[in-house]
Amino acid sequence: MSTTTIESPLRLRLDRGALVDNWNWLDRQSGAAACGAAIKANAYGLGAIRVMQHLAQAGCRDFFVATWAEAVALGPYADGLSISVLHGVRPVDMHPARAGRARPVLCTPTQVGLWKQSGGGACDVMVDTGMCRLGVAPEDVAAGLLDGLIIENLVSHLACADEDVPMNAEQLASFSALRGRTSAQRMSLANSAGICLGSDYAFDLTRPGLALYGGLPRPEAAAIRQVATPEAQILQRRRVRAGDRIGYNATAVASGDMELAILNIGYADGYFRGFSGKGMARAGGRALPVIGRVSMDLLIVSVDAAPDLAEGDWVSIDYDLPAAAALSGMSQYELLTSLGQRMDRYWG
Repeated sequence: MSTTTIESPLRLRLDRGALVDNWNWLDRQSGAAACGAAIKANAYGLGAIRVMQHLAQAGCRDFFVATWAEAVALGPYADGLSISVLHGVRPVDMHPARAGRARPVLCTPTQVGLWKQSGGGACDVMVDTGMCRLGVAPEDVAAGLLDGLIIENLVSHLACADEDVPMNAEQLASFSALRGRTSAQRMSLANSAGICLGSDYAFDLTRPGLALYGGLPRPEAAAIRQVATPEAQILQRRRVRAGDRIGYNATAVASGDMELAILNIGYADGYFRGFSGKGMARAGGRALPVIGRVSMDLLIVSVDAAPDLAEGDWVSIDYDLPAAAALSGMSQYELLTSLGQRMDRYWG
């Protein structure tokens, strides 16, 4: 039976040049360290296979995912590349861990024991240097927990790299103290924000995520470019009169006659209610303010500035991540990873 592909009234316009430029900037900031890429959560929602391919063409060789399902999906496209699975390995993960090309990032003593019992082999190890999340304790490393392991990367994660706080230096000191204490070929601490903290944090390998995709982790990363722009089709154009109440709970009332467009996008697609009465769409550079409350899959914008727009036309949604985060009250990470699967994704 043949299947019919239906074009979505939503699309996500993705800028390959911006993605590559962002990685190149992060690579330069990493100095002598290799620059990898966190592509977990489907590359923060943008599409892990295509992101990995684009970055591999640019020179990236080290990729990090969260789960074995993510690693297996990428396996056919990963010739010559390194994939590390940040959540380690459970007994049920042993088959893909043994059969594929990805390595577990062992992050508990139990996982270390399981890996040794299964025959060992190349792995990465996460050390908790103060975040109290995943990772083995530095004390366990000193006591010989990792003895006998073939460790490619010894990694840790900064808790507050987007802030100027003493904890950054504390974690740096804790991780630096492990240098030469294991068989690890490389050490890795810095995420996107950590790269901006300076060369001391780079070690041998950096692991940016947010900044690859247009997020601004710190002011020093002002060169980072926007990668993802949602676009939506106009479902209806209509005129309302002064005094008409607009949208759920009548939170907007027309102060005069207005031209409105109803767009095929809403909070089910990741355009959250926090943008109600604050967000902006655009058509050819013309601003189209969001009017009233964002619905589940509909959005109302003013099109007084765009008399030529009609049903079926496309408009773009302002989605510069730092600005969108400030408007919506959501983090840049949440905004990226929530971009809905109803959007067709197009790289240009």
